[in-house]
Amino acid sequence: MKKLLLTASVVFFMFSCQKDNTADVQSENSALNASAHKGCASQEVLERQIKENPALASKMAEIEIFTENAMATGRIVNGKIQIPVVFNVLYRTTAENVSLAQLQSQIDVLNKDFNALNSDYNTANNPYSSVRANVGISFVLDQVIRKSTTKTSWGTNDAMKKTSGGGIAATSPTTKLNFWVCTIGGGILGYAQFPGGSSTTDGVVCDGKYTGVTSSSSSAYPFNLGRTATHEVGHWMNLRHIWGDATCGSDLVSDTPTHNAANGGVPAVGHRSTCSGAPLEMYMNYMDYTDDRGMYMFSLGQKSRMDAIFLAGGIRASFRL
Repeated sequence: MKKLLLTASVVFFMFSCQKDNTADVQSENSALNASAHKGCASQEVLERQIKENPALASKMAEIEIFTENAMATGRIVNGKIQIPVVFNVLYRTTAENVSLAQLQSQIDVLNKDFNALNSDYNTANNPYSSVRANVGISFVLDQVIRKSTTKTSWGTNDAMKKTSGGGIAATSPTTKLNFWVCTIGGGILGYAQFPGGSSTTDGVVCDGKYTGVTSSSSSAYPFNLGRTATHEVGHWMNLRHIWGDATCGSDLVSDTPTHNAANGGVPAVGHRSTCSGAPLEMYMNYMDYTDDRGMYMFSLGQKSRMDAIFLAGGIRASFRL
């Protein structure tokens, strides 16, 4: 397991000057059909935002120091955290105008996955069952805003979040999770903004095909169980990709094993990393790129990391009830 000893300068370097294989991963994802490999652009978007606003790296470094201190002192959120979700649906065709029932199914998935109520939580032969976590955060559908568009795809430059570009502006982003549903394009299923960015672009984005639960025979398979949103909300709550967006990188969580790269499909039980010590990989973690049917847990360390942002003084403390 990883030991985390992060100084402010080290954390700042990670966010502002990281040299890794992210560009290669994203290029590969764009080239592949979405049915072959999950594509998340959160790290790519973060790197763009830091280029546009270098001060963001320093702000995120402060968040990391707060998070590490909160975890080290054992402080956790007191009381229930319930996140109101505003769905911003941008559609060109009837099929893209995702139904209310489909949106509610996404809320249901989030509530199950973040509260260890998912039917696959107790999957047999999980080598990491001892560190499975009930995050204990719930979600409620607050509002649905719909807007017709002529755009065939929106990309990852946050255009869907700006009325000037035909998108929908965020609603009360300091107290509500804004969830944009639109056609992203480029093989990207979704992306999220990490804590610390501008409130005007805060939230998650998911392609409508991968929002909520759909038939296993649909074009969304194998990403048809709503786990794209679970993954992206994990980013929104300050979780990194489990492989750290670098070969044998760090996800800043101590109880997740070191991965050499993202996993696709559903790896066989006993799948090991090529990193030092060849640890068993936690491919069933929501923060990997595994197919929806193959991911079913957060770790206790990830829970602590998510808890920290909602503490008094935390970057998302305004979401506390």
